[in-house]
Formats: sequence, structure tokens, C-alpha cells
Amino acid sequence: MKPVTLRDLRKWKQSGEKFAALTAYDYSFAHLFAEQAIPVLLVGDSLGMTLQGHDSTLPVTVADIAYHTAMVRKGAPAALLMSDLPFMSYATPEQSCENAAQLMRAGANMVKLEGGAWLSETVRCLTERAVPVCGHLGLTPQSVNIFGGYKVQGREQAAADTLISDALALERAGAQLLVLECVPVSLARHITAELSIPVIGIGAGAGTDGQILVMHDALGITPGKPPKFSKNFLADTGDIRTAIALYKRQVAEGSYPAEEHSFH
Repeated sequence: MKPVTLRDLRKWKQSGEKFAALTAYDYSFAHLFAEQAIPVLLVGDSLGMTLQGHDSTLPVTVADIAYHTAMVRKGAPAALLMSDLPFMSYATPEQSCENAAQLMRAGANMVKLEGGAWLSETVRCLTERAVPVCGHLGLTPQSVNIFGGYKVQGREQAAADTLISDALALERAGAQLLVLECVPVSLARHITAELSIPVIGIGAGAGTDGQILVMHDALGITPGKPPKFSKNFLADTGDIRTAIALYKRQVAEGSYPAEEHSFH
């Protein structure tokens, strides 16, 4: 697989070619995902729950993300690699630049941060200094204590309008990619059409440009009840490599996510 760039993702959006993304945290799984030509990988602060056993992402540090970013970069040298800026690591533009530099030096191609229009100055600061930014709207897990749990966002008209204006503000500020998590299908489709940048969905229906899953959800190994939007691709195949290939194919076909994985 030749190196994947943001230009590739924009080209796929324009041509209507849907792409698959996964979280990755170590060399071995990153290498396996690269073998299946998964174009986009995320070193997510979800590692706080999937790897560290916390009940939220809040305990994760920049050092944690940098460590796992270096491992994933070695396993998947050609993937477009995003790394999360964890909780309270981007409270100011200056802090954001310092912490993003650590992740970029570890091997990230871009950083992801959670929040809306209030982050515009930070996004501009990062992009002006050669750090590409992926925004994240909807259910933003770092805000779990504000939301009072992990709940679908944007069902009421006022909340939907805010999400739309936040998405447009992030794009104007220079964000080059956007993740929408746990929002109604119609809202995700509307935002995807409004933006010129690619939109990746998770629990946002099949109308976005790409899909992302936590690798543990895609393989059915997350402890406890899996999220509604996830699918155990390993159960259908019995082999990890075949499961990842099936995930990639169903995203490309638009058959995943199906109605049972979506919110309205």
C-alpha cells in the first residue's frame, strides 16, 4: 500500500468512494491492518478503556498516546495515522501545539481533538504550524461528565443546529477531517454534504464518507455489552484477517453500518 494522504481522502469523498478506519494501539495489530490495506488508523484515547481498564478516557496522558503512536507507526508505515489529544491536553492553543508536537514526532500524520467552535483558534494555531487537525463532534467521550453518560447527541433541533454550526466553524478554522460520533443518520448525512472535508462516522449511519470502529468492537472482544453501532466481524468469519477484510468491504459497499447500527 502506498502512503495514504489527506489528498486521497478528499479525492475519495469527491468520487463517493467510502473508506474504512480502525483504532490501533500496537505494532502487531497495526501490521495486520496494514496487510488488509486499512487506509486510516487512529491511536485513540479509547485505549484508556480498552487497554488500561478505566471506565472513561479521562486518565489517558499525552505520553500514553505518544508511546502507542510510535508502535502503530512501525506496524503501518503507509497508513494515514491520527492520534488523539487526550483530556485537558489542548485547553489553550499554546498547550495544544506543545502536545501535538510530541505526537507528530512519535509518528502521527495528524491530531484529533474533541469540541466545537470554541476550538477554532486552536485549530488555526495548529494548522498554521503544519499540524493537520481532525475534529470530533457529537458524542465526545472526554465530555462524559458533562453529558451524564454516553448518549446520542443532536436529536433536538437546537442541538442539531449547534452541531452543524460547529462543523462549519471547524472547517473554516482549517480542520481537514471530521469524526461524527453517535448522531442521527439524517444529521450526519446533512453535515457530510455541507462540508468539503471528509467526514468519518461512528454510530452516525452509512451516509458519511468513511467509518471508524474501535478494533475491539470490530472483533467482538470488548468486555461487557457492545455499543449498538458496532458489529462483530470476527463472528462472521472466524479469522481476524478475514474479519478486517469483511469490515473494509462492507464499508465500501455501504452495507455497514446497517439500520440496526444506526440512530434516528
